[in-house]
Amino acid sequence: MTIHCQNCLRPYPETGTPYRCEVCGGVYDYSEFPGYVPPVETGSPGIWRYRQSFGLPEYAPVISLGEGNTPLLPVRLNGQQVWLKCEYQNPSGSFKDRGAATLLSFLASRGVSTAIEDSSGNAGAAFAAYAARAGIQGKVYIPDSTSGPKRQQIESYGAEVVRILGNRSTVAEKTREVAANGEVYASHAYLPQVLPGYATVAYEIYEQLGEIPGSLIVPVGQGNLLLALWRGFESLSKVLQIPKAPLLVGVQALACAPLWALTNYGPAGLGWVAEAETVAEGVRIKTPIRGDSVLQAVEKSQGVFIAIDEERILPARDELARQGFYVEPTSSLVWEATRNLVKNLPQPVVSVLTGSGLKTEI
Repeated sequence: MTIHCQNCLRPYPETGTPYRCEVCGGVYDYSEFPGYVPPVETGSPGIWRYRQSFGLPEYAPVISLGEGNTPLLPVRLNGQQVWLKCEYQNPSGSFKDRGAATLLSFLASRGVSTAIEDSSGNAGAAFAAYAARAGIQGKVYIPDSTSGPKRQQIESYGAEVVRILGNRSTVAEKTREVAANGEVYASHAYLPQVLPGYATVAYEIYEQLGEIPGSLIVPVGQGNLLLALWRGFESLSKVLQIPKAPLLVGVQALACAPLWALTNYGPAGLGWVAEAETVAEGVRIKTPIRGDSVLQAVEKSQGVFIAIDEERILPARDELARQGFYVEPTSSLVWEATRNLVKNLPQPVVSVLTGSGLKTEI
């Protein structure tokens, strides 16, 4: 496993499960991302067909609820064909299941029996579900404003829910304080073991589409899905010797759009970025942990960030629903972005619908 601290370059330890470097506090990431390995049909469930692309030890258990193999469906928009990758059809209702599967497999391989996580909802639900599957007792810290269905879902899996007054950043800070006292912090934001799981979205899109897409539109909070997709398609293009990678469009809610502000207005733009209320709670992240890497991926792809006005988010969700796609507001960001950009994007265009509408009360 080629994971190192991005700051001091120390390798990830052979024992334990630190979420960041214990020497300098830096963020861990892959110095060499586990490359795409064509799947061998062995009857493995869902994403585990790609197990050799995960970088997990051979003895790591398969922790699965059947995640992956989500549909890629065509729709017409402004006279153009667009493909929708329906990640909301994963077992707990979001793409986070893919990363939870690989992360919980890693934690189980290290003998973890209890762990904590923080989330605005989807990551907490995925963590709770896969922790239950792995026999790991979970505790999830969430903002008090988290939608009722997401909170109830987390509790139903048997995880303890701790509601924190304050915004998403306050919840993350509280969770780090708890982790400092020795708790295993199964952070979907910090721990890079989620990324190979997310990268399977790229592998499936390639198999379903029969080619690497021209453009890929993804909602961005932490940005780990976008980053993993870029790495997955880069790996695919190298292994298959296809000189092509998609143009990336990262979509944020204007109420909290740090990466959009930075790319459009430079460092000065960050000065007015707020962690304001938005119905797209899944992207309400003011300081993405791997923000630099996400920015670099979009730049390399010659892509863009776009921010969506709050008043357009729910109408976009309703438009998708009228075509049979019932998604949460975070996912509807990509539909609005696709409408605005589709005529000028390289074809084929794939938009990723990340979370289920059953998780919201709006």
